[in-house]
Amino acid sequence: MAKAKTNYVCQNCDYSSPRYLGRCPNCGEWNTMVEEVSTPVAKPQSTRVTASGEHTRPQLMNEIKHTTETRVKTQMEELNRVLGGGIVPGSLILIGGDPGIGKSTLLLQVSGQLSATGGKVLYVSGEESASQIKMRADRLVVNSDHLYLYPETDMASIRANIEEMQPDYVVIDSVQTMQAPGIESAIGSVSQIRAVTGELMQIAKTNGITIFVVGHVTKGGAIAGPKILEHMVDTVLYFEGDMHHTYRILRAVKNRFGSTNELGIFEMKEGGLYEVANPSEIFLEERLKDATGSAIVVSMEGTRPILVEVQALITPSVFGNAQRTASGLDRNRVSLLMAVLEKRANLMLQNQDAFLKAAGGVKLDEPAIDLAIALSIASSYRDTATAPTDCFVGEVGLTGEIRRVSRIEQRVAEAKKLGFQRIFVPKNNLQGWNPPTGIDVVGVSTLRQALKLALGV
Repeated sequence: MAKAKTNYVCQNCDYSSPRYLGRCPNCGEWNTMVEEVSTPVAKPQSTRVTASGEHTRPQLMNEIKHTTETRVKTQMEELNRVLGGGIVPGSLILIGGDPGIGKSTLLLQVSGQLSATGGKVLYVSGEESASQIKMRADRLVVNSDHLYLYPETDMASIRANIEEMQPDYVVIDSVQTMQAPGIESAIGSVSQIRAVTGELMQIAKTNGITIFVVGHVTKGGAIAGPKILEHMVDTVLYFEGDMHHTYRILRAVKNRFGSTNELGIFEMKEGGLYEVANPSEIFLEERLKDATGSAIVVSMEGTRPILVEVQALITPSVFGNAQRTASGLDRNRVSLLMAVLEKRANLMLQNQDAFLKAAGGVKLDEPAIDLAIALSIASSYRDTATAPTDCFVGEVGLTGEIRRVSRIEQRVAEAKKLGFQRIFVPKNNLQGWNPPTGIDVVGVSTLRQALKLALGV
């Protein structure tokens, strides 16, 4: 019999050491080394076998018959958008998020919708009993004859039931609670997560079963376990939101079948998650009419234009070094734009504290938000409000020029739809298309010109 081997594995970066170390030499984290005992088992290497019993073999590319997979649409258009148009059969989808954010609620609602259209769904939970899941399903009004609940953590039993039932969809809630056979390390360890994910990937690819996997997150916001977990799956979705607000954002950070720039917005209510069809109205509904330090930007999130209020508060600094604080915006971008305003627009900001945020809890990171950030800073510094019917789009260069941005037609159309009367855009974006009627499209070439037209300074 093979001798058991003991290793100490870092739960943060998967580094392995034959002896215990207080600090991981690979990632530098303290107290992350966990003892794992593995017993080598002599067994033949398994190959991928389909549900019909056929073994995979090498094939010429020209001999492979490609069939376009029809995506499965759910009743949640926001989820369909984030997935790239719907669920791809046989894909492995990982959903991560903070505790209590609504991951299980989302998947239970989706399971009910998929089973209501005739799909057979197996909901595997390692954290709740069947009666607890049924209680939540009653609250969410989820009821179907094709939805099976299975409270289990052993992967051998789960695989046996999948092979027997042959479901169309499987939900694993969560991967950190599953235990792979033959792995003697603790549940949730790196070895367990790697083995469980590998087995789920094999089940999904060889049988054409779509598998949703819930992943816990660490204090830093990343999905717990080794990074290989995110490499193995087809799609990684993050469910974000503030526990003190009802809105939730579903964002794709990896998608082999679609864009990673899409996001979906939901509102958490007593009856579950509800889609937000027009998020721009939510981000703008509480805006004060004549408030200074406020500017509206038309930002693109994937294929969707969203109007968001950028707020700035500029106050004289009482300490030696001025503070730069940003929420929902890149702090380095804010510092860069303040330097451009000081150099190119003669605003004395070096002795001013700056506090900026993107209202509504959304995160903005595209270059087209530069002009709105600069206008909000100048508005607060000059104590002059921007017009409530104005919005801004444009990238600001270090020499003070306003550079062109992408998808200008969609941005202008969204601003017009929401009742804005004037939009400031880069002058070079006016070439090659005719602006629509009903909204005044103002082309600006420099930051100083934009400040003069919008604020009169």
